[in-house]
Amino acid sequence: MSAEASLACIVIVGAGQAGGELATALRQQGFAGRVVLIGDEPYVPYRRPPLSKTFLSGDTTLDSLLLKPRTAYEKHDIECLTGVRVTAIDRAAHTVTLEDGRSIRYDKLALTTGGRPRLLPLAGADKPNVHYVRTIDDIERMRAQFTPGSRLVIIGGGYIGLEAASVGIKKGLSVTVVEAMPRVLARVTAPEVSAFYERVHRGHGVDVRTGVGVAALHGGERVESVELADGTVLPADVVIVGVGLIPNTELAEDAGLEVSNGIVVDQYERTSDPDIVAAGDCANSDNGFLGRRFRLESVPNAIEQGRLAAGTLCGKLVPYKVAPWFWSDQYDLKLQMVGINQGYDRIVIHGSMDANRFVAFYLKDNLVIAADAVNQPQEFMVAKRLVGERIPVDPSRLADPALVLKTLLPPKPAA
Repeated sequence: MSAEASLACIVIVGAGQAGGELATALRQQGFAGRVVLIGDEPYVPYRRPPLSKTFLSGDTTLDSLLLKPRTAYEKHDIECLTGVRVTAIDRAAHTVTLEDGRSIRYDKLALTTGGRPRLLPLAGADKPNVHYVRTIDDIERMRAQFTPGSRLVIIGGGYIGLEAASVGIKKGLSVTVVEAMPRVLARVTAPEVSAFYERVHRGHGVDVRTGVGVAALHGGERVESVELADGTVLPADVVIVGVGLIPNTELAEDAGLEVSNGIVVDQYERTSDPDIVAAGDCANSDNGFLGRRFRLESVPNAIEQGRLAAGTLCGKLVPYKVAPWFWSDQYDLKLQMVGINQGYDRIVIHGSMDANRFVAFYLKDNLVIAADAVNQPQEFMVAKRLVGERIPVDPSRLADPALVLKTLLPPKPAA
């Protein structure tokens, strides 16, 4: 066993997807020492994507959200300290301090502190019918107010906002989405795909308002209306805010670690302290696939970085070289995305937007750098290879509706 694998104690701060994956991967990779997983929520690690989808709609139970039951961590001798916050890191003493005054010594430390919703900077944004989507408790409070006929105003037309809108419609609410940018999903997708999703939501009865910000929240103990920058006043019984995520870097910053839009890590998830790694939404990683530094907010990224960080702690250095991918569920639409489309010079739509089955390919110099697939799971797997392996394509072939996409892939080498 390597020296790293025989360390006495590894402490993981943050019990989200990355932290849970990291803890499990340590055992899988042969670490036999003490593993302590600390989370400020009262739950062991759970899946966040269903929160704004099936958990909000009531189609998923709390227990089904858990990545593993608490007994599974006990079986693998992973100590889960839940409902407690870490208040400080002492790098010289190799300790973390908990809010209840306890101190835990570490040999190696992993920071998987995730992020928190960006708050709406308006008076009234803290009232009990204004909600954010991040935790189980957030959704349980919100779900209690999702009564048929209620007027739901969603501030932010990103994935979270649009997913919540689809649930609101399903539950019989009157839904308005307000987006300050000229179109929904403006930061992550092309105008063609934005227009598709605006059409879909309007077709389901959502009032989509783009290119206008929110000026004020009005009401007494609760928000009763939302005033837009153009003077429009929208009556509201429930408000959801989805305007971005702020990485939780305060612990790292206070401890003197390098921080820049996240905790700065190299391609092996190592921070500026050789005894500390970081992974997940809080980590700004030297991404070997993108060839630049990037902070990603996605479950696949949290899983991959958690595994790589565990390997690093066990002395098995594997660089981060995975093409990023994401997904979103709205109504009966499964959107799967791979790559980062920044800098594309051409978009090609393969399939039919009218039939709600297509792939939008983003090209740069005849390479597919990203793709958005709607209700095309098999084609998405092809797109992942085109992006991940940087396979050159002829754009005119991509535009051919008769093209079988898998024919673009090179043949597999003979065994």
